[in-house]
Amino acid sequence: MPGPATSMPTLRSLGLETLAFLLAATCAGCGTPETLLCDPCRRELRPSPVEVRTPRGRTVRAALTYQGVASRCIRRLKDEGETLLARPLGAALAAAVAESQRGTDAAAVPVPTSRSAFRRRGYRVPDLLIRRAGLRPLRALSAASTRRDQRGLGVDGRARNVRGSLRARLRGEGAPVILIDDVVTTGATIDEAARVLERAGFDVVAAVALAATPLHSGFPTDSSATRRK
Repeated sequence: MPGPATSMPTLRSLGLETLAFLLAATCAGCGTPETLLCDPCRRELRPSPVEVRTPRGRTVRAALTYQGVASRCIRRLKDEGETLLARPLGAALAAAVAESQRGTDAAAVPVPTSRSAFRRRGYRVPDLLIRRAGLRPLRALSAASTRRDQRGLGVDGRARNVRGSLRARLRGEGAPVILIDDVVTTGATIDEAARVLERAGFDVVAAVALAATPLHSGFPTDSSATRRK
């Protein structure tokens, strides 16, 4: 075990790096300097669940609406590598999952990240959010084929785009699961994931998302809202 003489420089170096990071950071929600997330923006991430419907009529509980502070934080997590934001976002997700998990021992199954997105980021966003929500992801699904970017596609186009894009990695034997995604737009991906899981023998008892886009959830639209898996 290293003694104080060797550990103190390391601790000091880590402290300086952390301080430098914070000084260079700006709030993901409002741009306030020298903080990753200011207190007012953190309060904006308190869950305010909404329920939306997929094209096949499945209910999805979303912890947040994908607009304002929430959308900016999610984009920083997905597109700019700000993984520290997964903690407050995961806390919001946890509240929505807890409502759906009542009375069950259902495992949390993440909707798979596309292979290109994983290569680009180096991490899977739904899996990371599930862990930060205090749960263990059950990776029962994986990407089976390349699909187009979903942005700009309507309901029918998204459904065709995701058809056959997922496969089951495990057999369910009737095990209850909750499907979890980061952002739900039309719900086509949730429908396809549920279809594949049910064919593999899982019982999909609920579907949860961190956020629902305003277009899908009926809220006023935010022109900056996008979805890229």
